Amino acid sequence: MPATKPDSKADLFTAAPLPVAPLDDQQRLACLRLIRSENVGPVTFRELINRYGGATQALDALPELGRRGGRGRAIRLCDSATAQRELEQAQKAGATPIFTIEPGYPRNLAALDVPPPLIYVKGRTSLLQEPSVAVVGPRQASAAGRKLARLFAAALGEAGLVVVSGLARGIDGVAHETALPTGTIAVLAGGVDKIYPPEHDELYARISDTGCIVSEMPCGFTPRGSDFPRRNRIISGMSLGVLVVEAAKRSGTLHTARRAAEQGREVFAIPGHPLDPRAEGTNYLLKEGATLVTEPADIISALKPLTAQGDRTFREVAPDTTTLEAFAPEPLPEIAESDRDRVLAVLGPHPVELDEIARATHLSIRAIRAILIELDLAGRIERHGAALVSRIND
Repeated sequence: MPATKPDSKADLFTAAPLPVAPLDDQQRLACLRLIRSENVGPVTFRELINRYGGATQALDALPELGRRGGRGRAIRLCDSATAQRELEQAQKAGATPIFTIEPGYPRNLAALDVPPPLIYVKGRTSLLQEPSVAVVGPRQASAAGRKLARLFAAALGEAGLVVVSGLARGIDGVAHETALPTGTIAVLAGGVDKIYPPEHDELYARISDTGCIVSEMPCGFTPRGSDFPRRNRIISGMSLGVLVVEAAKRSGTLHTARRAAEQGREVFAIPGHPLDPRAEGTNYLLKEGATLVTEPADIISALKPLTAQGDRTFREVAPDTTTLEAFAPEPLPEIAESDRDRVLAVLGPHPVELDEIARATHLSIRAIRAILIELDLAGRIERHGAALVSRIND
């Protein structure tokens, strides 16, 4: 079961216990089949697991759920052979799949409204359970920016924080290189076996040996431009906070900072000269409410309360791994055809919250969630996070 969303920033690293029962080969194959089946997005994956108690049971239910939602043709299910090939390819690349419903999945990432159902990891997977901070900046970084990235990454690592970044040129590469002795995680836009940029092949190899490589994409996947924003949400989602060293006014670095703010993470920015275009983004973030930092101690002192560790170093206290209670699937509520019609009738192209649907239809949230699973599998709605939904024109 995915970790519960924290009630406050202080709960990010200490609140929800992680699952302790690893999936067996059959369960792992079923989970991958479910994720790769038609119209099963991250929200519906989680809802199906919660409703049926396992991926195998959910797969069996998909055709009927889609039919009840008004789908005219059968849902395309991912077959076992296709899913098995993906798992075998990952094994050849030295990567391990970790699902949200098994131990080892990053705690902070699991706390998001819509965490990636699956990530592939390569290297020291134990780093995923350590408190971490992202260090990001432009590819065309200044000499001063590179020096600051080294200074901050080294001090943050010595304080016990794992440094997370995206293996890009510039600030990302400097942060990874500096944090190798203390722990670093590289999040890729492509598969964990797709080194980008190619000139970071040696750095990639060193991170694979002493750090950790992470991606939500299958091995062999070559990244496209649209995949980098998806990667950015994982960089920020894994971290307690994000440090922006330099950033242009319009850049992927600012996108990472925006995602961090949306996820409830701390956003730190180093101020820059007003005439330097590489400082426009960081200065803008500061005007928008980011925390101004001029030395690593500023970040360390700000993040200490989020882990409830006081003056101790971040790794002196191991993360809580309390055993979860035995999970029982929720019984499905009775859904009448008129109930589905009522939900569809109040939906339009503008996303609305589940609470609004409940007020308009006088249906329970449990019933609405069950109806939305059916409508989602039928391709009649679009999810916008965990609690927002809109109707797709029939």
